[in-house]
Formats: sequence, structure tokens, C-alpha cells
Amino acid sequence: MASGMLQGETWQLAWDALRSNKVRAALTTLGVVIGSCCIVAVVTVALAGRRYIISQIEGIGANLVYAELVKAGVQRGITSGDEMTLGDMEAVRQGIPQVIQVAGTRDIPTTAIANSVERPVRLVGVTQGFQQIRNLVIVSGRYFDPDDLSSRSKVCLVTPQLAGAAFPHDSAVGREIRIGEVSLTVIGVFRERVATFGQSEISSESVLVPLPVIRDFVTDEYLGTLYAQADAAEDVPGVTNQVAEILQSRHRPAAKYSVQNLSSLLEAAQKIALALSVVLVLVALIALAISGVGIMNIMLVTVTERTREIGIRKAIGAPRNAILYQFLIEALLISGTGALVGIVIAVSVPAVMNLAMSFFPDMGRVDIPVSWVSVVLAFLVSCSTGLIFGYLPASRAASLHPTDSLRYE
Repeated sequence: MASGMLQGETWQLAWDALRSNKVRAALTTLGVVIGSCCIVAVVTVALAGRRYIISQIEGIGANLVYAELVKAGVQRGITSGDEMTLGDMEAVRQGIPQVIQVAGTRDIPTTAIANSVERPVRLVGVTQGFQQIRNLVIVSGRYFDPDDLSSRSKVCLVTPQLAGAAFPHDSAVGREIRIGEVSLTVIGVFRERVATFGQSEISSESVLVPLPVIRDFVTDEYLGTLYAQADAAEDVPGVTNQVAEILQSRHRPAAKYSVQNLSSLLEAAQKIALALSVVLVLVALIALAISGVGIMNIMLVTVTERTREIGIRKAIGAPRNAILYQFLIEALLISGTGALVGIVIAVSVPAVMNLAMSFFPDMGRVDIPVSWVSVVLAFLVSCSTGLIFGYLPASRAASLHPTDSLRYE
């Protein structure tokens, strides 16, 4: 019973001591707030970055492998037989069981005339399966049907930017657009699910046509890019290797093909997130170290200021542990309060950002996650900092001799 009363009195004395110096305690707490906030931010940024880049990759096309003929560098003497063909695409479809969809494209720069205005565009011939592989969004109208793709129909889809520029006052669907010497009927307006910023065959002002229609603009019908979609993410490396082997086996040894997948983007994103996490961890550790030194400094000053009080308490029978615990509790209250405030700030920022992004649906939905493991870790590390740096002042206070303390002025 007496022990419980002593513990309650120790907590009360520690709390009263902090209340009597509110400004000093608040400033000492600030460093802990920053440190604990950074710890939660480290994991939040890493998780949000990884989730965002995965959503971007899935928007471009999940489990995607793409191949192109290498035309740059020292390689010379490329022949028409080196170009990828529809036969190569069919060989990939039939020869790799893990491939669930294939598609091919051929793009050329040209000009479009609409409403008597000529503008540069990129004409992209596509095969069946391109929309599914690239996750294209049909804004209005429709996509190509099987008859369009097989019968060389003079139809096309345009991007919203081109539709707005070519037909500013009317819907583009059903209108005629002239590409070179060929008139095409617009059957739909499309966009990429996520922006690729010119890193794909689709630009801001592109026209999609069935691949056979490309023969009206060029003399051949080879593929510029061959796409293959793997059934699962774990199949992507194997499919990448098999696509390269099939292409090499169907063409002369001197022909070189670049076969890649989007996992390199994910690896780059993970490296960036790791680097950013390391920087934030260092910031958090520095902030916590500074706050710990601040706690120790303030408490050493407090011990000096309260030397006579400590002597009186010891003179009336307070044991050494009671004095030690009192100052450790003060350090714990400072660090614990700072940790809670920092965690509240760190958790509130993603919540506010998620709420704000909900009012802008065009930006896409990207939830910013908060790991509760990081919250617990931030609280424990911050409190431990207070106890570690608060032990020296607490030990010094507990070691003061009552007689010397009572004579201190």
C-alpha cells in the first residue's frame, strides 16, 4: 500500500514539475515530435511510392513484355527479313503457354487534316488485343471490332487532345479526318489509363488504325513493337527470355532484338524509395539524438535548480529509487508526449491528402497508406530516447547527498 502511494506521489511530482515549466518542456518536446513524425513518414513514403509505381505499371499493362528490333549503334545492314512480323507474333502466342495475350503495333509520323487545319500526328497501326494489353480507356464511341481489324476498314480512334483540336465545337465520333491522302472515319476517342509521357508509341496527338490500314501509307506491314502479356507476375522473366529466343530463332543471327519488361521500372522505384527512406531515417535519428541531448541538458539544469528540493525529500525519507524514478518519469513524459504529437501529425497528413485527392478524380485514386507497425516503432523509439538520455540526470539527482543538498543555495 505504501509502495503504491509512493509511486503515485512520484508521478504527481513529475507532472507538477513539468507543468511549472511549460515553455521549457514544450521546446524540449519539439525535437521528439520531429523525430517520431519522421519515423512514421519513412514507412509511409516507402509504401506510398511502391503502391503508386505499381499502379502506374498496371495502368500501362500488367505483366507486360515488349520487343523491338535494335536499329541503333554499330549494327548495319538491317534487311527487311529482320523486321518482326505477324508470324512472329503468332509464334509467341502458340509457343509460350504462359502468354495470355499478344499484340503488335507499327507507328509512323504523318499529318492530319481536319476542318481545313493541318497538324502533325502519330499514326499507330494496331492488331487485335492491343486495347486489352495496354488498358486503353475509351472516352467516347467504341474500339475496333474484329471486322474492323480484319477487313482494312477506313476507321480510326483519336486522342482527346487531337479530337479537341480538330473538332473544337463538335463530337469527333462520326466525323471524317484526313491522314495524308486517306480519309478515315473517327469511331472513338481514347486515352492511356496512365500517362507514359511519350515513352510509348502513343503521343498526345495520336491516331489508331487497324494494322492493315498502315499499308495505305507504307509498302510493308511489319511490326515496330511486339507485346506479350504473361499470365502472372512470376512468369514475366521466363516469358521475356522465351520471346527473345523465338525472335532470334526466326531471324538471322546478325539481327538483334531488345526484349524488355516493366520490372525494371519497379526496381528503380524500389531503389528510389529505399534511398529516400535512408535519408528520412537519418533525419529521424538526428532529430531524436538532438532531442535526447536537449532532454538531458534541460534535466541536468532542472536537477541543479531543484537540488534543495531533492535534499528535503531525501531528508524526510524518500528513497534513492523514488528520486531516480521521478526524473525518469519526467523524461518519459516529455518523450512520450512528443511521440504522440509527432505520430498524430504523421498520420493526419496522409489522411488529409487522401481526402483532398478524392475531390480530384481526374488525378487518379492513389491511397497513401500508413503502417501501424511504424506508429508503434516511432512511439517505442521516442520513449526509449527519453529514458536513455534522461538516465544520467536522474542518476545524478538520486546520488545527491541530503546534507549537501540542503546547504545548496
